[in-house]
Amino acid sequence: MPVNYSEYPPNWPEIRERILKRANNKCEECGAKNHHLHPITDKFVVLTIAHLDHDHKNWDVSDDRLKALCQRCHLRYDRWRHIAKRKYGHKFDGKQQGKLF
Repeated sequence: MPVNYSEYPPNWPEIRERILKRANNKCEECGAKNHHLHPITDKFVVLTIAHLDHDHKNWDVSDDRLKALCQRCHLRYDRWRHIAKRKYGHKFDGKQQGKLF
């Protein structure tokens, strides 16, 4: 699904560049290099910036809440959210919790 950058802070490009620089343009989990072939998947890598708290609408962004990740690691990090959204719909935000009894 495409990213809706209107929900991100206006200075997101600068934030993204700062995180990529901190990560030395490599995935902070597996070390895959940006714009190179992934050592495991052999696919072209475009690093993404993961919101570790899954709150991209919080514009009070601090660098410790962000991490540069390759597609593989980002999908692994968000796996439970993808499963929940498939089960409960795309409006699922992790806060809904129905009654058990």
